[in-house]
Amino acid sequence: MDEHNHTNKLINEKSPYLLQHALNPVNWFPWADEAFEKAKAEDKPIFLSIGYSTCHWCHVMERESFEDEEIAALLNRDFIAIKVDREERPDVDHVYMEACQAMTGSGGWPLTIIATPDKKPFFTATYIPKENRYGMAGLRSILGEAARLWGQEREALEKTADEMTVALSSMQHGNNAAAPDHAAKAVNIAQRAFETLENAFDEKYGGFGTQPKFSAPVNLHFLLRYNALRYSVLKHEDLNCFGHAVDMVRKTLDAMSKGGIYDHIGLGFSRYSTDRRWLVPHFEKMLYDNAQLCIAYLEVYQVTGIRSYAKTAEEILEYVLRDMTSPEGAFYSAEDADSEGVEGKFYLWSRQEIIDALGAEKGSRFADMYDITERGNFEGSNIPNLINCSFNIDNNVREFAEECRKALFAIREKRAHPLKDDKILTAWNGLMIAAMASAGRILHEGKYIDAARKAVSFIKTHLLISEPASESTPVSDNRLPKLMARYRDGEAAYPGYCDDYVFLVWGLIELYEATFDNEYIQLAKFLAEIMLRLFWDEQNGGLYFTSIDGEELINRPKQYYDGAIPSANSVAALNLIRLSRITGVNEFEDKAATIIESARDETDRNPTSRIMMLSAMMYRETGGMDISVNVFDAGKLDEKAKGMIEAINNRFLPFAAVKIVESADQATNVTICEQFTCKPPITDIDQLKEALD
Repeated sequence: MDEHNHTNKLINEKSPYLLQHALNPVNWFPWADEAFEKAKAEDKPIFLSIGYSTCHWCHVMERESFEDEEIAALLNRDFIAIKVDREERPDVDHVYMEACQAMTGSGGWPLTIIATPDKKPFFTATYIPKENRYGMAGLRSILGEAARLWGQEREALEKTADEMTVALSSMQHGNNAAAPDHAAKAVNIAQRAFETLENAFDEKYGGFGTQPKFSAPVNLHFLLRYNALRYSVLKHEDLNCFGHAVDMVRKTLDAMSKGGIYDHIGLGFSRYSTDRRWLVPHFEKMLYDNAQLCIAYLEVYQVTGIRSYAKTAEEILEYVLRDMTSPEGAFYSAEDADSEGVEGKFYLWSRQEIIDALGAEKGSRFADMYDITERGNFEGSNIPNLINCSFNIDNNVREFAEECRKALFAIREKRAHPLKDDKILTAWNGLMIAAMASAGRILHEGKYIDAARKAVSFIKTHLLISEPASESTPVSDNRLPKLMARYRDGEAAYPGYCDDYVFLVWGLIELYEATFDNEYIQLAKFLAEIMLRLFWDEQNGGLYFTSIDGEELINRPKQYYDGAIPSANSVAALNLIRLSRITGVNEFEDKAATIIESARDETDRNPTSRIMMLSAMMYRETGGMDISVNVFDAGKLDEKAKGMIEAINNRFLPFAAVKIVESADQATNVTICEQFTCKPPITDIDQLKEALD
């Protein structure tokens, strides 16, 4: 073993991200009492680094600094260094990300924190180069100054840390005051949110802003619901505005599916585009992005009936089932941007490689179609894309492209693959279960429903500590079953966060509406009850991110901001409304109303920051639709019931909850209720379609 080969305490961890740093010369600790006790005993500040396994700039900072003997020596001498996987410990990440945003005005990963031994931050940053450059102070300089200040100006640093902790605590309290005329106010806020998005919309390339450009599925989710709101509540007023909401979503999804952000050879979407045109992605692929985008494409297919949107959703799921699904049926977390130390290398092609693989005639045709040139469109190589494709994409062209894609995929599979982060996160699995179940329901495809079922079975077996009690048995405080947040290498770890409960409940509701299997709605109901016991803020309303019996950090975060993943409170509000309508438990909707109220003032001030919450507000405060399919035997649906369910599934009904009700004294029919008033039962499928439309 040479002098640069080290191991540290991360060597015994399961996280792929932590294991990536296990051979650094830095004496890394995992987040544990041992590290903080050592910091107190040695009177040293904490150097906390938070990231995740497929984070490109995390890799850069590791190569530049954490593998550097000199930087490691400074860290080991003057600090206690702690490394955290944000995907395993989102509670720790949330707390310190809020600190970073409060102190610097921005945030991101890698997240770099210097804190007192009692966990209070006094310095925050994201990526830091080793030396001074990019107009940034280098890590060497920062470590030296932090050590000097700790030794010579301790009182000032501790005052800063104390003030930041107080500021973070004050940020958690929502406003629970009631507002009059909620329905009208929801419409007004929705209008302002739409106008904000419209102003930020890129009319040429879709998406919002310029660059880097994120897919922002929460914005697409809102726009489709805003479209439905204007159509149903405002009775076709201002149809130009109504149409533009859908146009914005279509323009974005069309441009993304043509761009390099979409993997035209292996399928699936990368995390974001570094340019306005969606050409050059940040090549990592995240499970949560693909789940949410799959749902977006499915919903636009429902709205427009255009088959290409369904095709893209199917391709996303083909990628997930092929590359991101464990043998037991759970879903892996992410794929890295880098392979062989180079970002994007796995995905790039030269024109000659295409010619060699497909032959001169087919290769030239494919290369011309997908913008693969001798010069290259990215650092001398090529990212396949259809941004400027002039080909008439008819069935023959599609068949040709698919034949070539499969041949190139087989060749690409022989390359060195990017790292696959194969840990299984309950929260992200919940999102993909929702996507799979939605696809099965909307596309009438059983394999997607089977995949969702298998993933739920995995979570019940490996990540739910004990089976829930029967429906008739009340939940007792002394035997609360609990979710775990992460599974890898035979180990379930970390008590579940609010995200784990919320996103899994979302997936279970979607799976119920895809199958009408009562098992799933009962499990969703049960987990929602547990969630409210573990995370509810009795004083201010809303849900904390960490459970009542979780580790005590310097702050107990409560998440409302809807970003790359919608906030736990936003999705919980939507879930609880749907659960209430399906199960008849009114207390669920009462809790949803309280969550909405706790967020109302900030939603009013800045609606696009809580845009998923606005979807929940629109749902509840404009009444929504409750649809009951009344049948003689829920386990054996007749053809009429199946036809009625298909008619419902073929329509985009974002403010509807659908359930099966057994009724032995009448023929199959459908009851539609709006504004807490039910219309007469509908027994004819054509009448049902008319009523839904």
